[in-house]
Amino acid sequence: MLALYGHPFSSYTWKAKIALYANANPFEQRMVDPEHADHAAFVAHASPLGKFPVLVDGDRTLFEATVIIEYLALHHPGPAELLPTDPDRALETRMIDRVFDNYVMAPMQAIVAEHIRSPGMPNPVTEGHARGELDRAYRWVDAWLGRRAEADAITLIECAAAPALFYADWVYPIPMELDRLRQWRAHLLALPEVARCIDEARPYRAYFPLGAPTRD
Repeated sequence: MLALYGHPFSSYTWKAKIALYANANPFEQRMVDPEHADHAAFVAHASPLGKFPVLVDGDRTLFEATVIIEYLALHHPGPAELLPTDPDRALETRMIDRVFDNYVMAPMQAIVAEHIRSPGMPNPVTEGHARGELDRAYRWVDAWLGRRAEADAITLIECAAAPALFYADWVYPIPMELDRLRQWRAHLLALPEVARCIDEARPYRAYFPLGAPTRD
């Protein structure tokens, strides 16, 4: 059976789990936290910086959520076409995946890291720069949604977008005028696979460095 090392509150763990849930891939969740030292030790040596999620399939070990999802699409396919078979569509899907990881998730995590570094007194320059990046990314994604065809199935894009937008909106709310983006975020959070990740992470909300909002 597949084994996924990660934590229920981790955005990148969500990203991989959404893909697993979308195709009903049986897997064992292996918690990485201080109470599971053996799991943490495994992850520490699985990749250069010892980050999760990590997927184990027999004698194969994979890290980086995007790679894990591409591996699942290739070796454990199901009804959800996680990555299009058409090369041009696959290229666009990978590009949008990078948008959410690099331009939404990364500045969100920069803000969170600043609040961890200096609780109650984050550097306003660092936080302001990250908020500016999020604002630009939000507006770009909102415009992209206006050009994108309706998509019913979960793909690599939805796997990346759901956790990124879930947490990013907590640290820097999506502006009210970006209605397409706000509606799409609500749509993503209502997907059964995403809602399941939200519920599994709910017990850990008290640990969110900025204080979890009373919504979602």
